[in-house]
Amino acid sequence: MDIEIRPRDGVDIVAISGSVDGLTAETLLTTLQRHVEGGGSRLVVDLSGVDYTSSAGLRALLATVKEARRRGGDLRLADINPNVRKVLELSGFATILKIFAGVDEAVASFAA
Repeated sequence: MDIEIRPRDGVDIVAISGSVDGLTAETLLTTLQRHVEGGGSRLVVDLSGVDYTSSAGLRALLATVKEARRRGGDLRLADINPNVRKVLELSGFATILKIFAGVDEAVASFAA
């Protein structure tokens, strides 16, 4: 799994590629939590490069969205492949997290 964070219009885009599973979820959680603690609480997670996520990956996203919201920000998901979207829907996470078709729409949603 690779994680790249880049700013755009006051929002930080977190591009993840690879699988998010029991072996990689802790790295994702640590990276995201440090970023939020450092003041980056407006996040768009670009999942276009993620082909699989386990429940451990979902827990990392949930913990991060809770912390981001506590700090006045939010975490939004964008460009999710069908396999990952299915996991989000079956687990009920699609009702907790805000999901957008693309990164541009997710970034723009922070301005609304």
